[in-house]
Amino acid sequence: MEYNDQIIKRLKRVEGQVGGVIRMMNEEKNCKDVISQLSAVRSAVDKTIAVIVATNLEKCLTEEIASGKDTRKMVEEAVNLLVKSR
Repeated sequence: MEYNDQIIKRLKRVEGQVGGVIRMMNEEKNCKDVISQLSAVRSAVDKTIAVIVATNLEKCLTEEIASGKDTRKMVEEAVNLLVKSR
């Protein structure tokens, strides 16, 4: 699968957020603030996972439909990936 610039930008943003959390910890910031930022990191990673799965699923479904194959198993696998990632 080709990972486009949108996905890379999302992960770079996550990388920056994690760096910010580490700085907050080094500065001994309030626990609630650190947890809030960690929740934002988790949310950003979850959204990135969803974009990757959706992009891949769309591409694979298009190919499978064009070749006349059943796509139910592929959709089920994509849903399982999303569920497992949580």
